[in-house]
Formats: sequence, structure tokens, C-alpha cells
Amino acid sequence: MPNTLLILWPMGALAALTFVMLSGILITRLAAAKAGQVTPRDFAFGESERVPKQSRLISRNYSSLFELPVLFYVLCLMLFVTKTVSDVQLILAWAYVALRVLHSLIHVTINHILFRLLAFAGSVTVLLTMWVLFFVQLA
Repeated sequence: MPNTLLILWPMGALAALTFVMLSGILITRLAAAKAGQVTPRDFAFGESERVPKQSRLISRNYSSLFELPVLFYVLCLMLFVTKTVSDVQLILAWAYVALRVLHSLIHVTINHILFRLLAFAGSVTVLLTMWVLFFVQLA
């Protein structure tokens, strides 16, 4: 049984990825504004079509980091609070983070749909496995 605190590290790593994507939004939007491609009105209701594709991709990826990963954060906190962190759960948590990093890299670089789907599906499978193991362990 590993130190329960170790489950906080994958959570921190995923949070770091979220902040990296947020920084990417800021950098690409400022660059677009400086180049005269966008104005503040282009963001009044989200993002207009004038916003460069790269900035929109990063923004969409950032948004996705507040969707399914919420279940990851909740589960990790549940593992921490119940002191049921196992080596398997810790390995799966790091696998989830690695797959989300891979998904983000694919999304904001080559944006190959099949590769992106495989990374996403892998992360969903890992997260589902973590949830099932948590409840099996409680039973």
C-alpha cells in the first residue's frame, strides 16, 4: 500500500496541464490581437471565426480538461480521504494523466482525429477501471 499522499501528484500534474493550456490560449490570443487578426468583440460570445484555428484548438482542449477530468479529481480525492490508494490505482492515475497529456499534444499539434480518439478512449477506459476498482475495493 503506497503512501496515500502520492495520489495528489497525478492530480497536480493534470492541473499543470490545464494551466499550460490556459497559457497557450493567452499566448495565441495576444499574438492574434497584436497581428490585428482579432479584436475584443471576437470574444464577446465565445470565439468568432476570426480567431485563429490554433487558438480555437487550444481553447477547446482547455475546455475538455474541465469535463471528464472532474471525475478523475473526485475519485482521487475519494481514494485519498478513504485511505484506499493502492499501487494499482496510483499506476492507473499516472496512466490517465499520461493519456490526457498525449490527447492534448495530439489535439493542439497534428490534430489527427483517429490518434486523438485512441488517446481519449484509452483515458476513458483507465478512468472507468479506476472507478470500478474503487467500488469493488469498498465492497
